[in-house]
Amino acid sequence: MWEKEITIAKEAALRAGEHIRNVSREGFKIRKKGAIDLLTDADLKAENTILSLIEKAFPEDHILSEEKGRTSGSSRRTWIIDPLDGTTNFAHGFQFVSVSIALKEEEEYVLGVIYNPFLEELFEARKGSGAYLNGHPIQTSDTDKVENALLVTGFPYYVKERPQRVLKVFDAMILRSQGVRRLGSAAIDLCYVAMGRFDGFWEEGLKPWDTAAGLVILKEAGGIITDYWGAEYDPFKDTLLASNKILHPELLRIIRELNL
Repeated sequence: MWEKEITIAKEAALRAGEHIRNVSREGFKIRKKGAIDLLTDADLKAENTILSLIEKAFPEDHILSEEKGRTSGSSRRTWIIDPLDGTTNFAHGFQFVSVSIALKEEEEYVLGVIYNPFLEELFEARKGSGAYLNGHPIQTSDTDKVENALLVTGFPYYVKERPQRVLKVFDAMILRSQGVRRLGSAAIDLCYVAMGRFDGFWEEGLKPWDTAAGLVILKEAGGIITDYWGAEYDPFKDTLLASNKILHPELLRIIRELNL
């Protein structure tokens, strides 16, 4: 199922990635949407490319995209798009960025494509069909204790105004785990948990375009994703905890003990 959809999504991600690479070489302007929330020419060019392909192929579908917002269609399907996840990284020449494209049918997320155009890593998944990196199957790690786990996190744009909860969870995780990394693209963080490079990922304050595609990829790779309190995760929720299925209960206990 969703063969045409995955084909178009991959084509859109690859073309958007080409724009991102070109803009990186040619130079770009940086604008501020917030104190630490940036926008570049690459975001806009990549988004226009993705929207053009999806609107042409599926004119009846809704679209929710980071920069242009929501467009309405007549179907019960919504494409959720982040043309450049990791804009701050991109603006500083740190090539850990991604294009993220997801499809939601009614209330179910059924397809995800995430692409890092600099590393040329293309992650994809369709519901019930497994998860893949550049055509090869991936699955989560089998790490069973937090003390042996390599974790990844990120910080929300409001961290300077409301640091307490963010730093409280960070302190607990870094003291209990083997290590914590902070790389700057939530979409790829989820993919790296899906393929076992990381054992777990937590963050708050994310937007639906940051996590919708990664949600599908992680689940299809055998992972689990909830909010901080163990309830089923939805990309419109404020908190996220993702890991392999063995490790998840211990990660939840660490957060629960903080009495957030």
